[in-house]
Amino acid sequence: MSPHHEDGTVRHDWSVAEIEALHDLPLLELVGRANAVHRRHHDPNQIHKASLLSVKTGGCPEDCAYCPQSAHHRGVDLARDRLMDPGVVLAQAARARAAGAERFCMGAAWRQVRDGAEFDAVVAMVEGVRALGMEACVTLGMLEAHQAARLAAAGLTAYNHNLDTGPDFYGRIVTTRRYEDRLDTLATVRAAGIGLCCGGIVGMGEAVADRAGLLQVLAGLTPHPESVPINALVPVEGTPLADRPRIDPLDLARMVATARLVLPGSVLRLSAGRAQLGREAQILCFLAGANSVFSGDTLLTTPNAEHGDDAVLFAALAPRRRADAATAPA
Repeated sequence: MSPHHEDGTVRHDWSVAEIEALHDLPLLELVGRANAVHRRHHDPNQIHKASLLSVKTGGCPEDCAYCPQSAHHRGVDLARDRLMDPGVVLAQAARARAAGAERFCMGAAWRQVRDGAEFDAVVAMVEGVRALGMEACVTLGMLEAHQAARLAAAGLTAYNHNLDTGPDFYGRIVTTRRYEDRLDTLATVRAAGIGLCCGGIVGMGEAVADRAGLLQVLAGLTPHPESVPINALVPVEGTPLADRPRIDPLDLARMVATARLVLPGSVLRLSAGRAQLGREAQILCFLAGANSVFSGDTLLTTPNAEHGDDAVLFAALAPRRRADAATAPA
């Protein structure tokens, strides 16, 4: 199938060249095609809201170049915190639900899950979030089959484990965990019957071919990930990527649109970096196929769009009510 005749069919055999060709279409053509596919698979007016909380912060043994939680980046000003008490976490989940969040995501800065009291506490958090009537998602690093089974039994909706970037660029971002390790974790999650939340980051210095490579890997998963976070790098002082310029919002929109064409049924989550996007840039990303955002003023340890800004954004997306309707002549 030519990339110039994309019809929204779910495929697992995309080539990097095909995906690059889509990405490099004229922007208005690309967004138009993506919007058409988006409408075939999703309600274009429905934007899913999720909330993300760091339940254990800092001290991670991984060396991910973008991450302020890495213990390798000693120049980062970040306090390390122990695993939060489940009761405190669930109180925050309840507040997130009251603010309109449908999914509550919990992240722990671990390389891998270890059995014991801390994992027991995370399982209790998952059970508590589900009891609130919310979807539950966790990101805990690598895990084994019996641990995935426990999370599934607790009702976990999705497990977040990002690939970060394409396989050819990955070694320039992470050296403490192989790409294959990440793919193995995804397979373990799938085997347990848990949904996948898996995406990446743009703006780390990668080429378009690397962005296409990431999407090719995601599209090769069977089935496609139910949820795909698309993050824009938030440069943090003290990390190796601190001096990277922020990505052009139109480049982010291109990535969203390309992802929508390659992953037509996935929920595309506009994630880190959204705080730096204006209202109109976010709406362009929604038009291009993004259909989820994270609410709350922090994403793990980086800033997120503030509640007031989101209120303005969603008011602009709502049906228009004309101020002069009540005073119009009969």
